[in-house]
Amino acid sequence: MESSKKIYDLEERTYEFAKSIRCFVRKLEINIWNREDIKQVVRSSGSVAANYIEANEKLGEKDLLMKLKICKKEAKETILWLRLIDIHSEDLEIERTHLINEAIELKNIVGAIYKSNLSKYN
Repeated sequence: MESSKKIYDLEERTYEFAKSIRCFVRKLEINIWNREDIKQVVRSSGSVAANYIEANEKLGEKDLLMKLKICKKEAKETILWLRLIDIHSEDLEIERTHLINEAIELKNIVGAIYKSNLSKYN
């Protein structure tokens, strides 16, 4: 995320996260091993946002739980792809660390929402 101020609208926060990932990958060296990891991190970060939006527009309780579960899974996957990307710059390493931390926070927030809703519907 660009600023240190946290966004409390989770739809907007997940959108900004996906957007930040896209800004980050534009700065990376494209080589044979980074190419696929970059594609994957862009996909998974966008999926965090898309699935959270879909969870808010749920068709029912089971749909809500499934979308939240997918959102959490995609946040975890984003962390993996970020970790695998090859970086040769201290500035990019700092940016990657911030993005990983944001992905961890999103994963934890969505996980808490999932658990809260799971107990409501069971």
